Amino acid sequence: MSKEPAKNKANEVATLAGGCFWCTEAVFSIVKGVEKVEPGYAGGYVPNPTYEQVSTGKTGHAETAQITFDPNVISYREVLEIFFATHDPTTLNRQGPDVGTQYRSVIFYHNEEQKTIAKQVIDELTREEIWDAPIVTQVEPLKAFYPAETYHKDYYKKHPNEPYCQAIITPKIAKLQKRFFNKLKTP
Repeated sequence: MSKEPAKNKANEVATLAGGCFWCTEAVFSIVKGVEKVEPGYAGGYVPNPTYEQVSTGKTGHAETAQITFDPNVISYREVLEIFFATHDPTTLNRQGPDVGTQYRSVIFYHNEEQKTIAKQVIDELTREEIWDAPIVTQVEPLKAFYPAETYHKDYYKKHPNEPYCQAIITPKIAKLQKRFFNKLKTP
């Protein structure tokens, strides 16, 4: 399914919500070609929300990661393939123990090309019948992205031994390392 990245293109940004943003940030922070991962909030209607507000599920935001990547190294399609392989896109408003609209699966596209690729990837994965349930990942235009509070940045790197990190994030990293070994940064 992968396509080779285009050559000599400027950095691009993908904005993805796949449950807890600590997970998404931890996954993409070790992928080759990813220059920066910023946890934050998107898809809601309250300007400049706080973590406490988003956690109520009443702002409409999803915990989101904004991923700046070099398309000369990794394509947008490959970013989405990693996204789908490292979260469950079939659970509505839930990822594991995290429940609520703030944990929904969403691709916030930045342009029509991203929208088209996102829909193509979802269609391909649907045809492949990888999951026993339908993909519920939403594809929406990015209207606004609000960076999360500083203490969320690099959360997994700073707290790898916390029970949540061990139970939820470490297995995602192991899955990533097994399936996408050639796409990872060397330690």
